[in-house]
Amino acid sequence: MRFHLALIILGCSLALNAARGDPLARNLAITDPQALRDLDRSDATGFGLGRMLAPVRGATLSNAGLFALPAMAPVRRALDAEFERYVSRHKATLPNESIGVGPAHDFQLFDQALLTSTDVRFVLAGIVNRMDRAYLAPETCGEIRLIYRLTRIGEGAARLPMTLNLVLRAKEPSDATLTCAEIVRRWLAVEPQQAGIALASIKPENIDRIETNLQIAHAPKSLKREFRTDYLQKVFRYQARNSFEEAPLENQLDRERLVADAGLARDFKAWLLDPGNFAEFDRGTLLIPEKFLATGSVASTPAGFARSGLQPEFGLMQSDHAGGKAVFSDNDVVSALKQAAERGVVLQNIRSPAGFARRLDDITCGGCHQVRGIGGFHFPGVDTMAEKPSNTTVVPASPHFIGDQPRRRDIVAALRDGRAPDFSRGFSDRPQAPRSEELAGTEYLNGWGATCYRPPGRANDKSFASWSCAEGLSCQPTSADKASTIGMCFVK
Repeated sequence: MRFHLALIILGCSLALNAARGDPLARNLAITDPQALRDLDRSDATGFGLGRMLAPVRGATLSNAGLFALPAMAPVRRALDAEFERYVSRHKATLPNESIGVGPAHDFQLFDQALLTSTDVRFVLAGIVNRMDRAYLAPETCGEIRLIYRLTRIGEGAARLPMTLNLVLRAKEPSDATLTCAEIVRRWLAVEPQQAGIALASIKPENIDRIETNLQIAHAPKSLKREFRTDYLQKVFRYQARNSFEEAPLENQLDRERLVADAGLARDFKAWLLDPGNFAEFDRGTLLIPEKFLATGSVASTPAGFARSGLQPEFGLMQSDHAGGKAVFSDNDVVSALKQAAERGVVLQNIRSPAGFARRLDDITCGGCHQVRGIGGFHFPGVDTMAEKPSNTTVVPASPHFIGDQPRRRDIVAALRDGRAPDFSRGFSDRPQAPRSEELAGTEYLNGWGATCYRPPGRANDKSFASWSCAEGLSCQPTSADKASTIGMCFVK
């Protein structure tokens, strides 16, 4: 119950910050409801999903029209296949619990009919500057993300639990007239009512991929269990032949194949523990080769369900349901840490086997979305369909998103000034300490509701030793697992 209360109060705090124009998020995200409405509804110069994917069809394309586009046919097929796999796995692991559409079932499945409904469309709910990802392709200056929320339109308008992110290159590599510094200057100078200025260089030609995140099923609290929601994440890469094709999720390890294929597991182990790769893994800037990755992820909230039978992609360091196999041992990590020290590599985050295991989870799409999210989303976006959004709909982003803003701002400032950016990041649970002084004592860092470390007995894991609470607060468990070493800061 304490955990649920924490989420409610954190959400209210975020809502107040958003309403006041929180400087932590300002300039790196467009969240003004009126600006988003204008950008979404303008057929000629706007950024509605229809206009971006099919300019001839217009900005406000319903789902019936959207998934009728030839480019979107592979997306629909892949989503349908994931639903089939999820239901099949559910029936195998939870045979006594029914699953289907509607409240008559133990697990209530997302209604796939919404994907082709004329009464539903994706509404622009936020625009996020991700130039902090320029380390992946410096020539593109990173990414700009148009985030759309599935919404029932017309009478009884309501937001539905699915987002679609249209990920665009911040600039085309062939455009020699535009620099990263100029893009940053446009973003930092813009006012909400002039949001289009920041997006002057963004066109349909900049599209790199689509990322989808939907609440595939949820189980209300009952005599059988606490509440549970499962979120399906997929990625579709834009191809030259004008279609989106299913692609591996960035750094989302395919646990099923890794524990089943000894050769593949051995290759991955050797690759990740290579000193150079290990250092980038610690910094959070590692890009894992696609041969080790999965094309889908199912992440649960609360996160305690992460290693259930429905989610075999987690737990590569422990014996669990998947035949008791594991890829890494504590000794493997200890040896890698020793090699790094001998080579003079200063690690920022991974200083123990537990730190290694946590990084192995939080660099994945599923693992990251289980940490400090609002449900399974880090950017639910603004409800632009509401004339006067309430606290429950104005919250544009999660504590994880807000806590990462100082790091992102530092990176774009370096790009603006021509300095070499520091692209490193901390764990998803906590803002990166060296760049987060302004967050001290808030719900994001050390304050009430912040993530913290509970050392068992006299032990003090070096990976998390700095995860403390402000004076007057103590680190307390947030779930039924009283032995968990990760908690939240609450009044003593």
